[in-house]
Amino acid sequence: MAEAEESPGDPGTASPRPLVSLGSATKGTEGDLWGPLILCVTLALMLQRDSADSEKDGGPQFAEVFVIVWFGAVTITLNSKLLGGNISFFQSLCVLGYCILPLTVAMLICRLVLLADPGPVNFMVRLFVVIVMFAWSIVASTAFLADSQPPNRRALAVYPVFLFYFVISWMILTFTPQ
Repeated sequence: MAEAEESPGDPGTASPRPLVSLGSATKGTEGDLWGPLILCVTLALMLQRDSADSEKDGGPQFAEVFVIVWFGAVTITLNSKLLGGNISFFQSLCVLGYCILPLTVAMLICRLVLLADPGPVNFMVRLFVVIVMFAWSIVASTAFLADSQPPNRRALAVYPVFLFYFVISWMILTFTPQ
C-alpha cells in the first residue's frame, strides 16, 4: 500500500502547501479600488456626449461624472464612519464602486436601445432597465453597508446611498446622444 507523501515543512500532513498565499488574517478589511475605478471610467465614457462642442449640449462631461461618483462614494463612506459604522474606509468605497456595475450595464443597454427609433416604447424600455438596475445597486450595497451600522442608525446610513445611486440612474435615464 502506498503511503501519502509528506509535504516539505509540514510534518505529518499529506496535503501539499499552496503555492500562492491568500494573504494575511486581515484580508477583506482593505478595499480593491481597481474594479470601481474601471467601472467609473467606463460609465463616464459612455455618458459623455459625442458632439465636438459638448459644452453647450447640457450633458455631463467625463470629469463631472467621475467627480460625482467618487465624491458621492467618499461622502457616503464618511457618513457611515461618523454614524459609528464598523467598516473600513476603503472597503466602503470598494462596495459602493462595485455596486455601480448594474448601472454601468444599464447604461450599455440604454445606449443600444437608443440606436432604435425614438419614441414612447424606447423610453419605457430604458425606464424599466434603469429602475431594475437601480434596485439591484441599492439592494447589493445596502445589504453590506447596513449591516455595518448600529441598528438605530441604519436608515441614516442607507438614505445617502439611495440618493447616490438615484443621481447616477437619473443621468443614465436622461442621456440622449447627439
